[in-house]
Amino acid sequence: MFIIKKLILKAVKIPNSLLLFTSLFLIATTSVLVVLVENETFPSFFDGFWWVMTTVTTVGYGDYYPVSVGGRLIAIFLYIFGIGIIGIVIGKVVDGLASFRRKRLEGDIVFEEKNHYIIIGWSQKAKFAIKEMLDTNPKIEIVIIDELEKAPLLDDNIHYVKGNVSDHETLLKANIKEAKVVLVFGDGQLTNNQLIDGKTLLIASAVESIAPNVHTIVEVMEENHIKNFQYMNVDEFIISNETISSLFVRSAFRNGISSVYNQLLSRSHGDDLYLIPKSPNWSTYRDAFNGLLEVGATLIADKNNLSINRMLSEKLPEDAELYAICDKETQQKLFKKQSEL
Repeated sequence: MFIIKKLILKAVKIPNSLLLFTSLFLIATTSVLVVLVENETFPSFFDGFWWVMTTVTTVGYGDYYPVSVGGRLIAIFLYIFGIGIIGIVIGKVVDGLASFRRKRLEGDIVFEEKNHYIIIGWSQKAKFAIKEMLDTNPKIEIVIIDELEKAPLLDDNIHYVKGNVSDHETLLKANIKEAKVVLVFGDGQLTNNQLIDGKTLLIASAVESIAPNVHTIVEVMEENHIKNFQYMNVDEFIISNETISSLFVRSAFRNGISSVYNQLLSRSHGDDLYLIPKSPNWSTYRDAFNGLLEVGATLIADKNNLSINRMLSEKLPEDAELYAICDKETQQKLFKKQSEL
């Protein structure tokens, strides 16, 4: 037993690739040998392979078993060495899976996929943002970056990278250069708006220095701070305090108006604002407006231009990005119709 224990301890230190090769070689060799030594009991190589696998995994169905001296010697060899080696392999696989899960939970990963969405700074707002993103497209890949000890949220397509969010190494672990969009949320643990926007500015500068071509959206607490972010070439700004205050005031003067905004901002109920495919049959904005109206959609904007109703006679540009208010089914029908043309 002492010798066997020593051999097993040495086997544990064997590199995984060599251990896997040894296991496969052992299984293949003994499967062939038992057929050659005892062909009457094991008429085919598959029968030999079946017996070897049930032996080394200790299942032991008993439907096949050697009766000759040579066959039993092979069985004894498998009992002593085969079961131990396969046990070590299985143990390493289980340990590897546990280690991978632990690293995912602790954010100790390097994300290598492309066209993903990065969320910097965990908060309740970030949680709601992820829900909206998955409601919009359940298949997207999302990477959360923060300094929390454990991942605040994990799923098959939600990943976590732990580290200083202004550190280049942390951003590179999230493969920020290949990301599609980066969303930077303000640090809700800070109470001073200048400190919050100052930290956000530092993160935005780090993001833009590494990935200037990635679309970056930042949460800004005060509108007069936006000019500082514009030097960093940040693409879009969400003004947190002013947006909430404006919604409160509009609701105070127009009862029920908040429900309209909520429908436009949420995928969970009501009609929504969707990007609509441009039809080749549309020459002017009027054509697009009337065509969408017939299917239950209302054209309201081209990119960030909301004055569509005052430019209906103008020619529809080739690079138009049309947005309309409709339900999800209508948008899907429009994209399906466009793909069939």
